[in-house]
Amino acid sequence: MINQLQHKIDTKTKPLGSLGLLESIALQIGTIQNTLSPHITNPCILVCAADHGITDEGVSPYPKDVTWQMVMNFVTGGAAISVFCKQHNIELMVIDAGVDYDFPKQTPIIHAKIARGTQNMLHAPAMSMQHVTDAMQAGADIVRNKVTDGSNCIGFGEMGIGNTSSSSLIMHAITGIPLYECVGAGTGMVGEKLAHKLQVLQQVATRHSPKTPYEILACFGGLEIAMICGGMLEAYKQNCIILIDGFITTAALLIAHAIEPNILSHCIYTHVSDEQGHEKMLAFLNATPILHLGLRLGEGSGAAVAFPIILSALAFVNEMSSFEDAKVDGMN
Repeated sequence: MINQLQHKIDTKTKPLGSLGLLESIALQIGTIQNTLSPHITNPCILVCAADHGITDEGVSPYPKDVTWQMVMNFVTGGAAISVFCKQHNIELMVIDAGVDYDFPKQTPIIHAKIARGTQNMLHAPAMSMQHVTDAMQAGADIVRNKVTDGSNCIGFGEMGIGNTSSSSLIMHAITGIPLYECVGAGTGMVGEKLAHKLQVLQQVATRHSPKTPYEILACFGGLEIAMICGGMLEAYKQNCIILIDGFITTAALLIAHAIEPNILSHCIYTHVSDEQGHEKMLAFLNATPILHLGLRLGEGSGAAVAFPIILSALAFVNEMSSFEDAKVDGMN
C-alpha cells in the first residue's frame, strides 16, 4: 500500500517531490489509514485544563485564577483556540482535568476533575500514581468516545498556569538535555523572573529521582498533561491522526512516546513554538513541524491554524490529476 500511495503521489501533475511536506503528510495519513484515498472526518481538538501547585513559588507572572477564567473564555468563544476552531470547522471540547475552581454543572465542558490541581512539586510529587492513572484513563475514555462519534483526527491543547514549568522538567527528565536549555519564558518570565523560575525548577529536579515515564509524570507533571498523554495513547490505539501542538502537548508526547514508541507514526507536528526548548523537543523526536510562526500561546492554537494545510495535503492526493489523466507528458 505504501508503494502504491507513493506512486500515486509521484505521478500527480507536478515535478517529483515539488509539494514538499504536503507529500509527506499525505503519505503519512494514507499509511495510517491503509488507503490510497486518505480522509479526515469529524476533527476535534481536546483542550485539557488544570492548575499547578508550583505556582506558589512565583514561576508565572499570572495568578492561578487565570486558568478557570480562560476555560470560561474558551466556552464563550473569546479565546484564540475558539476562534480558530470555528474558522476551520474543528470541534472544540474543553475538559476540566484538575482546575482549582468549581464550574457550574451547566458549563459546557467535560467535567472530569481528578483533583483541584497538583501539589507543589518543590515539596512533594505533583501527583500520586493514582491521580496519574485516573487522569490518563479519563483522557483515553474521552478519545474513545470521540472515535465512536466518528472522529479520526484528534488534536490536543491545554490550559494551566504553571504548566511550562512541568513541561520543562519532563523534557529534562526524558531527554537528558540540561535544565537551563529546557526552561523558557512561558507566559512572560524574562530577566530576573526567568532566573528565579530556573532556580526553583533546579531545586525541584534535585529533590526528585523518578525512573519510569509514569514516575516522571507523577513527580513533575500536571493533571492536564497526564490526561493528554492518556488521550494520545488511546488515539494511537484507535488508529487516529494525532495533531501535536506546542511545548506542553509535546511534553505529554514525550511521556507517551516513552510508554509506546510506535505512537510517533501517527503524529503530525503542527508547528514549532517560540518557547525555548520546543525545537529541541522536536529534534529529540526527529520531528518536522509544519509551521514556524513564533507562536507560544498553547491552547492547541497551532494545531488549529495548521489544520487547513493538512487538508490541502489530502486535497491534492485525492483530487489532483495524474499525468495520465490529464494527458500531460510526464518525466522520462
